[in-house]
Amino acid sequence: MIDRVFPSTGPGAVPDPQVADLLAVLDAGFPDVSTMRAADVRAAIHARRAPLQRIPDMREVRDRTVDGPGGPLPLRVYRPHHTDDTLPVIVFAHGGGFVFCDLDSHDEFCRALAAGVGAVVVAVDYRLAPEHPAPAAHDDVRAALRWATTHAAEHGGDPTRIALAGDSAGGNLAATVAIAERDAGGPPLAAQILFYPVIDDDFDTESYRRFGTGHYNTTAAMRWYWQQYAPHGTADVRLVPTRAETLAGLPPAVVITAELDPPCSAGDAYAARLAADGVPVRHRRYDGLFHGFLTIPGLSATQAARTEIWEMIRAVLG
Repeated sequence: MIDRVFPSTGPGAVPDPQVADLLAVLDAGFPDVSTMRAADVRAAIHARRAPLQRIPDMREVRDRTVDGPGGPLPLRVYRPHHTDDTLPVIVFAHGGGFVFCDLDSHDEFCRALAAGVGAVVVAVDYRLAPEHPAPAAHDDVRAALRWATTHAAEHGGDPTRIALAGDSAGGNLAATVAIAERDAGGPPLAAQILFYPVIDDDFDTESYRRFGTGHYNTTAAMRWYWQQYAPHGTADVRLVPTRAETLAGLPPAVVITAELDPPCSAGDAYAARLAADGVPVRHRRYDGLFHGFLTIPGLSATQAARTEIWEMIRAVLG
C-alpha cells in the first residue's frame, strides 16, 4: 500500500517567488548538454561548482577505495554525530545523468542526509558514461552495497539495516540494484529511497509533455543522457526497473518526485506500481518544485522538504 501521497500545494497555487527566480536562473544558465561532448559537459558542470564547505560537520568522514567490478571503486563514508552505537546505513548513488557529478558534487547532500536521518551514508563514485556504458554504474553500486554489508560495523553501522538511495540517475541505480539483490536472494534491504528518480526512457509522459522545456531539466537533455548511458538500448532490467515482471518482494520504498520535473510522471507511476505489487510505499510529490531541488540548500522550500523527507526515511528505517 501507499502510506502517504500528498502534493505540497494544490491546483492553482501561487508559485513560490524564490523558486520561480531560481528556476529561471538555472534554466537560462545550465549548459545545453545535448550539443556537447561528455568531457566538455563535465568541465562545464565542474566550473559551476562552489568550493566544498564540508558542512554539516560529521563525527567521521573517510574516503575508501574498494575492489569494484571495473577496478578500484572510490567510496566516501559519512558517520554523523549521534549517541547511538550503531546506525542504519544508506548506500547512496549520486545523480548527474549517468555522465557527470561525483563524491564532491553531492558532499553537502550526503552530510545533510546522514545528520538529518541519523545514518551512516556510503556514497559511491561509480563509473560514468559514455566511457563506461550500462550496466557499469549499476554493477558498481551493487558492489558498494555488498561492501557496506560486510564493513558496516567498522563505521558504526548496523549491517541488518541497510538501504539503497539515489537522486535522479542515482535513483534509477538504487531501484535497479534493489531488484537485482532481490532476484539474487541477497540479504533483505531495509529500504529503497528514490529522490526524483529517472525510471525509464519514455519521453511521452504527461510531465515530459508539460515540463520538457523551460524547467531546467529538459527532454533534450534526458534523451542525451540515455544515449550516453544505454547506447545499445534499454531492454534490460538492470537499466530500467519497470522491465521487471513483478516488483513484489522489494524493500519498502520512499519515493520523492517534483511536479516540474520531466521524469515526474514515471516516478509517480513507479510508486503506484510498487504499492500495487505489495511493497510498502511512502510517496511525496512536491508541486511547484523542479528536478534537483533537494541539492540546493539555500532554497527555503528545500529545507522544509528535507525536514519532511528525513522524517519519512527515519520511519521506514525504524
